[in-house]
Amino acid sequence: MNDFQEIADRVEIEALRGEFTDAAMMRDRARLAELFTPDGVLRMPNVPVELIGREEIRSGGERLQSQWDFFVQNSHPGMIRVDGDTATGRTYMQEIARLLDGRSGLNFAIYHDTYRRTPQGWKFAERVYEVRYVDTTPLEGSAPGPGAQVHGSGTTGAADEFSEPASAERLDRAVGALQANGFAAELLDDAAAARARIKDLIPEGASVFTGASETLRLSGIAQDIETGARYQAIRPRVLEMDRATEFDQIRRLVATPDVFVASVAAVTETGSLAIVSGSGSQLPASAGGAAKAIWVVGAQKVVPDLSSALRRIEEYALPLESARARAVYGQASAVNRLLVLNSEPQPGRGTVLLLREAIGF
Repeated sequence: MNDFQEIADRVEIEALRGEFTDAAMMRDRARLAELFTPDGVLRMPNVPVELIGREEIRSGGERLQSQWDFFVQNSHPGMIRVDGDTATGRTYMQEIARLLDGRSGLNFAIYHDTYRRTPQGWKFAERVYEVRYVDTTPLEGSAPGPGAQVHGSGTTGAADEFSEPASAERLDRAVGALQANGFAAELLDDAAAARARIKDLIPEGASVFTGASETLRLSGIAQDIETGARYQAIRPRVLEMDRATEFDQIRRLVATPDVFVASVAAVTETGSLAIVSGSGSQLPASAGGAAKAIWVVGAQKVVPDLSSALRRIEEYALPLESARARAVYGQASAVNRLLVLNSEPQPGRGTVLLLREAIGF
């Protein structure tokens, strides 16, 4: 390989690394995932996170960024060694961030990279993120715009109690109580497992209504159901209907689907589900209108009892949802309607997929 080719390769690899930082800052996870080879790997042992393949990199990144109030990443060029159609390198990182739950930090890290030449140009075959320094001193600044309103909102005090995944013992206790109360409850490792399990639980051709849920969006479950021809997806259909002239038809469609898929605000260790809604449109299907209901629940939503569930809603979930709603709709959310399911009287109708990982609000 001549000197000119190696110079061109180094320039292209440096552009690839710059594109990664730009995609991260612009929250463009689809573009970021395309910077990897189809079998590329993003590893963050200190987190810990290991994402294999473009789809996991995209969806895993979206789960992480959904928790940000703000995030700034600065990258500093490191070494590059080219060896034919492969190369290795290092990129030095400085990052500053605050999460929606109030936690914040500054860190310095290194990406240890392996690159591969492809027909589409150089791509990451592997990025391994090594943290060298972390400072979790609370940040006093704020991001402009709606997200900044979360700072000082009171969610920080609730974060430790309501944002961390429940222990294995508490998860087992919740699953056992749900089963005793008539729910079909399963404990799964992560969102990817729930995404696969959903396909087993919903028969092809069923009419399926997906509730508005960060859990469904971040896991990819909403996309699986709402795109393609496997199911009769109700949400995309009603979004195209006229609220003024077709409201009654919309009401009937969302209240009595074959299958309703959503999440909950909290699940108690005594086997109850707490579901909150601003408009109430999702509650009839949960309460009994749907022939079958499936709730996908992150491990951080497990609480001891109903009083703790109500506190989780008011002190933790509502501020986070309000921040999201302000950014999307220009107005805060509200706890206008609350549904508590203490048991499932129809065996097999209600299924809870409880995850060992945290996801959603």
